Amino acid sequence: MQPNHPIPSSNATQPASPMNAEHSHIDDNDDKNTEIDQAATRMPMLKPALSLFIVLAITLGLCYPLLMTGVAQVTMPNKANGSMIEQNGSLVGSTLIGQTFDQPEYLWTRPSAAGDGYDAAQSSGSNLGPLNPELVTNVETQVQKLKAADPQNTAPIPLDLVTMSGSGLDPHISPAAAQWQVNRVARIRGISSEQVQKVIDAHTEGRQLYWLGEPRVNVLAVNLALDEMSSTN
Repeated sequence: MQPNHPIPSSNATQPASPMNAEHSHIDDNDDKNTEIDQAATRMPMLKPALSLFIVLAITLGLCYPLLMTGVAQVTMPNKANGSMIEQNGSLVGSTLIGQTFDQPEYLWTRPSAAGDGYDAAQSSGSNLGPLNPELVTNVETQVQKLKAADPQNTAPIPLDLVTMSGSGLDPHISPAAAQWQVNRVARIRGISSEQVQKVIDAHTEGRQLYWLGEPRVNVLAVNLALDEMSSTN
């Protein structure tokens, strides 16, 4: 009977041969050499990329804005500074931003949803859909306010006097909306309707390039002109 001899397992750990160790060492060296080569390839590209970034940042972030600001200040200083309006040395507003007018002797602007009214810091889209109950309520409230201020006026109320602009900062109303208020303003100020209408006509802006947009009346400009007329009289 033959003695039993253990059969070597195929999973047994075999000692690494000197040749395998040599190949492993060579592979490690190749990986390191590849990383060094890649780093050496990237380094020459980094300098021009960084230089281009600095040049573009200075040109577009500093020089171009300064150039455009200088050109605007020379060619159109009023518009470049916000189209501000001064009266008797005091700043009274801007032709681009509406103001709230509630006194009956003034033209009234459109309703505003920007904060408490024409707050430029709280301007946002305020358009309501035609089926929104809030729109109906707002329109009815504004209609009652207008009728209470001028009960003698039975003419249809123009749409822009009872609806809000998208931004809530619209400084204009339509010529029809200004015309609707002429009799009230003239009666309160004690002047003729023709005088008020003349002031409105003088501050009515036409279509841009004769075909873009619609004619519009700058409310602040009209009210300032009316005040100046009253002080002169």
